[in-house]
Amino acid sequence: MHGNQPRTLAETAGERAYRRIRDDIIAGALAPSQRLRLDALKETYGVSVSTLRELLNRLTSEGLIVAEGARGFEVASISVQNFKEVANLRQLLESHALEASFAGGDMEWEGRVVAAHHKLSVVEARLLAGNRTGTDVWKRYDFEFHHALLSACGSKVLLDTHSAVFDKYLRYLIIAVVFRGEVTAREHRALLECALKRDVRTAKDVLVRHIQECVAFTLAKGQIAGNATGRTTMRGKRSALGVD
Repeated sequence: MHGNQPRTLAETAGERAYRRIRDDIIAGALAPSQRLRLDALKETYGVSVSTLRELLNRLTSEGLIVAEGARGFEVASISVQNFKEVANLRQLLESHALEASFAGGDMEWEGRVVAAHHKLSVVEARLLAGNRTGTDVWKRYDFEFHHALLSACGSKVLLDTHSAVFDKYLRYLIIAVVFRGEVTAREHRALLECALKRDVRTAKDVLVRHIQECVAFTLAKGQIAGNATGRTTMRGKRSALGVD
């Protein structure tokens, strides 16, 4: 949903369709375990069946779609275990990148972090005041702040990998309302302060708490629940608000 590559006017129809399908999976418009019918996708995304097969195979390699052999494709299912694994991977990658970024960050990096936090804090203040409009903007600013913190790590591969994992993490958070209020905003402020002080140890502690408590909060909502077949389903209506 985020990525690090800018979108250009020269982007092909296939690439646009890929981004749209991927974004729809992350946002839940294409629901977990949903069977993907090529004729319907062709109409929705405006590309040929052959192009769709290529795109779905690409998304299969990313773990967002499952190929069912002769049965075709379906959106990857969700599970409590997978959510925890994705969260732990995000924590591992982000902690590593955070340390490298704090070591390599200069004044330009500090400026990016401060600017990203300012945008995020303005939107969070609105949320805390009860304004639930513009939540998509908040989700984007949340990612941009975390990305800015890592942006001086010196590794494009690490940043791209983190971005992909963040999207998988986001897919779970969109299921439930997981804005934890002032505690989330406070943790973001703490990460900003740690960045400006280059306090890696405290930043890592805050990050671990930031992610793990969000996981616990999300699971406590009861929106992710296994059934008798071992498949995990979503309970209740999906919320549009879901990033931490």
